[in-house]
Order: sequence, then C-alpha cells, then structure tokens
Amino acid sequence: MNKRDLVDVVANKTGLTKTDVQKVVDETIHTIVCYVSHESIRLEPLGTFRLVERSARIGRNPKTNESINIPSKITMGFKASKSAEEKFR
Repeated sequence: MNKRDLVDVVANKTGLTKTDVQKVVDETIHTIVCYVSHESIRLEPLGTFRLVERSARIGRNPKTNESINIPSKITMGFKASKSAEEKFR
C-alpha cells in the first residue's frame, strides 16, 4: 500500500473527499517528521517513531568490489507496538 492507496481507503471509509484526506495525511506525516527530531512519538496501537544513530561502517561497491567508508548518520526509526505485532502473526 502506498500513500495514494491509503488516501483512497480512508476517503471511502469516512465519506470525506480525497483532497481533504490527502491534506490530513500530508500534515500528519509532516508533523511526525518535524517532532521526531525533538522527542519520540508514540502512536498506539501503531508504534513509536524515534531518531536512530547508525554507526560508521565499511561497505563495498558491488560493481568494483572496492571497499568504501560509510559515515555515521542519524535517521528516523520505527518500532511496532506489541499489539500491532500480534495482529500480524
């Protein structure tokens, strides 16, 4: 499922227009991305969004098989809640 599919399903279930649902989905994603830089965001029963630091490592170029240094970086991580995990088992 992609964002367009999500908008279609929510619009059909709620009776709202796709334009209105698109605005809500976009603003929800924007808010999560903005606030996760300050604190973790817990959305029950979905899970928790938080910043994760990936350590530096050595990678390999698949074409040349040459080793390359990959620097550390901070990315957004997501961990599903236990109730969400149990639904998919």
